[in-house]
Amino acid sequence: APNLIMYLLVVVVSLLLNSVPTQSRPTEFPIKSAPDELQVIKQGLQSFAGVSCIRFVPHEGQRHFLYIKSHSGCYSYLGRQGGGQVVSLQRHGCVHHHIVQHELLHALGFHHEQNRSDRDKHIKILYENIQPAQKYNFMRRETNNLATPYDYNSVMHYKRYDFSKNNKPTMIPIPDRNVVIGEAQSMSRNDILRINRLYCSTLY
Repeated sequence: APNLIMYLLVVVVSLLLNSVPTQSRPTEFPIKSAPDELQVIKQGLQSFAGVSCIRFVPHEGQRHFLYIKSHSGCYSYLGRQGGGQVVSLQRHGCVHHHIVQHELLHALGFHHEQNRSDRDKHIKILYENIQPAQKYNFMRRETNNLATPYDYNSVMHYKRYDFSKNNKPTMIPIPDRNVVIGEAQSMSRNDILRINRLYCSTLY
């Protein structure tokens, strides 16, 4: 399939830098992709509009922007970094609806669910099973949880075996280790509530 280039823009009430709200800035999203992958990304971008005040509109040359492209792996910086900011959605692996939402939520300032300040009441991290270079993804952070509960169904939650070095779990839920974690295919109710409480305070 021929490659296409998409230029999109997110307009938000505010963007985050280290989880601290700053003034409103628009954000650009270009990507080169095949048509089917492009459609997945567009649907991921548009999914925010139906549940929040965040909107994606055509780019018009703004200074601060997110640059969506196919680098190695799926990743995003946390919150606004300023200027051109890469969100990587590697083809043949990262272009799935829940991953698009996951990486955009990072860009909006949201940590992984297993990084939450209260996570030790809900999961046990098994550092001995984690790939050394990936341990930072499991570190507890001082997070603003926006008066929402820990959510095993969050699109920001890792799966039980993610980044395992020995095919053993990297985390288990507690007290019930049989709870399903990290299987979300789209944003949960709590994910959506957090977006609205942080960005759309006039609505929630």
